[in-house]
Amino acid sequence: MRIDSLGYVGVFAADLDAWREFAGVLGMQAQSVPTGLSLRIDAKVHRLLLHPGEGSPYFGWEVEDGAALAAVASRLESSGVAVHRPAPDETTDRGVADMLWCVDPLGNRIELFHGLRNADRPFTPPRPMRGFRTGTLGLGHAVLRTPDVDRVLPFYRDVLGFRLSDYTNRPFRAVFFHVNARHHSLALLEAGQPGVHHLMVEVLSIDDLGRAYDAALERQVVSVTLGRHTNDHMLSFYARSPSGFLFECGWGGRSIEDATWSVQEMVHGPSLWGHERSWLSEEGRAEAKQLQRLAAAEGVHAPVHAVAGEYDEAPPG
Repeated sequence: MRIDSLGYVGVFAADLDAWREFAGVLGMQAQSVPTGLSLRIDAKVHRLLLHPGEGSPYFGWEVEDGAALAAVASRLESSGVAVHRPAPDETTDRGVADMLWCVDPLGNRIELFHGLRNADRPFTPPRPMRGFRTGTLGLGHAVLRTPDVDRVLPFYRDVLGFRLSDYTNRPFRAVFFHVNARHHSLALLEAGQPGVHHLMVEVLSIDDLGRAYDAALERQVVSVTLGRHTNDHMLSFYARSPSGFLFECGWGGRSIEDATWSVQEMVHGPSLWGHERSWLSEEGRAEAKQLQRLAAAEGVHAPVHAVAGEYDEAPPG
């Protein structure tokens, strides 16, 4: 049994028009659908679904095929987790071959599926861009708030088989999990009441990241400034979505291999530089700055990770 990627996320929203505009900031293609609004970032029919009204978000985790879906259902049920069949229209709306769903310890609906279909037409972003890093890596990542990481961790690690990437205890506690070569597809952040802290999409070009940052600054929706993470080495910023949670737009995330990966504590905090977090307390922001100064004093640097064709090696000297 293996979860392959975060395939899609569904969100209930009060203002779909605001989401349509917000999608354009990040370079996502917005399309009206019978259930609300779909957001595309690649060949798939959608990666995010927006529904009008109120409701809890749902997270679609992809498996290889029907046999894998049956295996994960068996694993859940043997662990005491109730597994449900979707209504027929739900499978159609999600655009998948088949799916099941359950509820995680935070109350989030977890949808397990295979066969997310491709759209009939190519992905058409609202401005010329190189596109997003998806494919076998999936949508990107999700970070969930929880009052107690230890209560939720066994569900994802032991039941669903997510692999631990690394963790940090300062200036907040968070654990990071991978299901494929993306450094993390899920993180649990110990902060307040359960909910979505942020979602992340990764662009292929650093210039597309910069243009999204300019657009977010122009619309005054930047919530976390441009910076670079210590663990996945992502260069990114965070914008506040119309639904209140954050949306990270990044570039240059590292890939990892289970055979050679070693889990470590992020002793220099979550970011090497930048990423001024408006959502942190004053004490938390001060501690984050202290950790960044320590990283600088110790000469901590990270390599740049760019996809083939997106860089030229500089000559020596």
